[in-house]
Amino acid sequence: MGWPLAVSAGLMERSPRALLGALGALSAGHLLATFLVLLPFALLFVLAEWQRPIQLGASLLVIGFGVYRLVDRRHPRALARIPPTQLALWSFAVAVAHGAALMLVPIYLGLCQAFDLDAGHAAAGSLIKANLGMAVLVAMVHVVAMVAAGGCLAWLVYRYLGLKFVSRSWFNLDAVWAASLILVGAVALALNFAS
Repeated sequence: MGWPLAVSAGLMERSPRALLGALGALSAGHLLATFLVLLPFALLFVLAEWQRPIQLGASLLVIGFGVYRLVDRRHPRALARIPPTQLALWSFAVAVAHGAALMLVPIYLGLCQAFDLDAGHAAAGSLIKANLGMAVLVAMVHVVAMVAAGGCLAWLVYRYLGLKFVSRSWFNLDAVWAASLILVGAVALALNFAS
């Protein structure tokens, strides 16, 4: 319904060029909106078509990153000093980087077969498919539980145990995390070659 805007642009400028320019801008906007809607579905089609090579590549990538973390044990110092004004942005970035809620996408899109689901996946699928409100409620309960557990630990350390407790009892889980990445990547690789 943008053609009246093109007519208006042509009349205001008293030029057919303005009309054509407005039509071009309207066409570009409409095309971009169409691509934005169709792109996720096109990507899902590509993912389904290239599933095996993607899984093999992802397995090798996870193994490689695990080996890198075992070799380079330094923890980035920039991640330890986040200004309070940037905590929400940091939390968002880390949650996205860690794949928050990505494990629910195949269930939400109905890509998992009913006979492949265990009880937990079936329950998550029925909760998510109930309606959008239920999906939002599940996400909110998850966030509240996470913040409550982490908040209790943070308060205990801050109020009662102090920084000395943290510095004395701190153990680095980077090696455990790196080894788990290598293990998960190797298992995924083995399962791909077995199928």
